[in-house]
Amino acid sequence: MRRVSKIVAAGIATAALTLSLSACGESSTESGGKDKGVGLAFDVGGRDDHSFNEAAARGVDKAEKDLGVKSKLMTAKNGETEADREQRLSSLAEAGYNPVIGVGFNYGKSVNKVAKDFPKTTFGVVDSPSQAKNVYGMVFAEHEGSYLAGVAAALKSKTHKVGFIGGVNNALIQKFQAGFEQGVRDTDPKAKVTSEYLYANDDKGFNDPAAAKGKAKGMLDAGIDVIYTAAGQSGNGSIETVAGKKGTWAIGVDSDQYLQPGLAKYKGSILTSVMKNVDVAVYDLVKSVKDKKPLTGNKSYTLKDNGVRLSTSGGFIDDIQGKIDAAKKKIASGDVKVSDTPAKQ
Repeated sequence: MRRVSKIVAAGIATAALTLSLSACGESSTESGGKDKGVGLAFDVGGRDDHSFNEAAARGVDKAEKDLGVKSKLMTAKNGETEADREQRLSSLAEAGYNPVIGVGFNYGKSVNKVAKDFPKTTFGVVDSPSQAKNVYGMVFAEHEGSYLAGVAAALKSKTHKVGFIGGVNNALIQKFQAGFEQGVRDTDPKAKVTSEYLYANDDKGFNDPAAAKGKAKGMLDAGIDVIYTAAGQSGNGSIETVAGKKGTWAIGVDSDQYLQPGLAKYKGSILTSVMKNVDVAVYDLVKSVKDKKPLTGNKSYTLKDNGVRLSTSGGFIDDIQGKIDAAKKKIASGDVKVSDTPAKQ
């Protein structure tokens, strides 16, 4: 049987969550209760971040439409503890949700820990590996997609100055930075890349549009004319700021941000987006559980299999698509190795 995982739900205060789920009288899958559907736990920012969480939600939407499954969606708050996440996941499993999926690396420890207490439930975690037999780890080659963004930025910049804004300075977001910087360097050795972070170690970096606005303004004032932001909901602030200055471009992340209704007024300034097919990964997991062949173990969604890609909405990269395709081919063939850690300056 293929190894698979389950969906984790992120949410409200743990006490309220425990109360609400127990009050419903929902039986546990571990005691033979009927599956309630998918339990999805968002990271901070929630579904309406127009980026990472939204991508996961699209996978659940498709599962509801195509497979007829039900769902429960919850959102994490800034500054949560491991205990908060563990309680949320446990409550979902006890209530009969299967799979239970945690959206974001913050759920890595809690998903793998809680999964051991619910061996008949499939768990899933996005951006973190599986460490339990009933967990499906969904990881992505963000550095490869970001390399293509670097190619696009280098070709579109008039000033030969481009910028990267990360939400939190951790290993995951450094993958975005590393790929982007390498793509710029390989395309235009004369270009200067400025990379900065909103926070060193605070999840608020993914939920602070005001901070991203300020960071983007500083870059624009310094002559940078293309800014790639990997910071979840915070990136909305960066995109808004870029849209306010003629002749500059923003590069979106995770979802095709050109198509996000909440960003419609700025879409003329969104050059492209580095898309992570989180929706595909989530749907794959839900379907496997529905088919009683749950996925487990780890799967890496790479550029070669379209696990990551650049969006083309708006037609702004049509004139350089040939060069982007050539770069993609080199990565897929192994001719170009993209680093997942930033080069030392």
